[in-house]
Amino acid sequence: MVLVRSLTYLAVMAISVVLYTIPIGLGGWAMPTAWVSALGAQWARVNLWALRILCGLRFRVTGKEHLGGSNTIIFSKHQSAWETIAFLALLPRPQTWVVKQELLRVPVFGWSLAQFKPIALDRSAGRKAMRQLIEKGGRAVDEGRWIIIFPEGTRVAAGERGRYGLGGAMLAERVGRPIIPVAHNAGVFWARRDVRKHPGVVDVVIGPPIETNGLRAPEINAAVEAWIEGTTASLPGI
Repeated sequence: MVLVRSLTYLAVMAISVVLYTIPIGLGGWAMPTAWVSALGAQWARVNLWALRILCGLRFRVTGKEHLGGSNTIIFSKHQSAWETIAFLALLPRPQTWVVKQELLRVPVFGWSLAQFKPIALDRSAGRKAMRQLIEKGGRAVDEGRWIIIFPEGTRVAAGERGRYGLGGAMLAERVGRPIIPVAHNAGVFWARRDVRKHPGVVDVVIGPPIETNGLRAPEINAAVEAWIEGTTASLPGI
């Protein structure tokens, strides 16, 4: 039954992608930023609703009060495709995501993604990619955008941890903004490389801002990693 419900959701998700990405991809360049952001959030809410109805997968968020300040940088655990959907609706807007460059090359989807002004990096470029993140991230912060970063760079199975890259911490050091850490257990219910979505409740915990003034990037990274990994380990199912 879980597999049938999951495949039904995937069909609904595919339809929603078509319905939203085509107008955003083709007309997003002419829309105000607020409209593009609102459409992205609406798409996310449609999918969160479908996950709840079809798969019995719900969520609860604690720590929303930590998002009440000015725009800054958000670091999140990356376990699943769930957070790449949900954060469009759950986190403040407008958002700029740090993503893999190859995602922009996907027909239609890539055109739509480009309208959200992501920071698309070639991860094989080394220091060049780091400079690009710092330069583009600094401009995005100045424009009032929230920067969304998965510091592990790729999805990591629930209960495991990846290496935290320094790029986001270097950006925070450069712009002098705090980092808001986010932990969750989405991978328990929607694992990477698995089409099944198991019923349950995804816990999303938004932590207090971690100040970066006076700290170097390795120190910032260590503080953020300690909070995210410690909090994630305490969540159900991990």
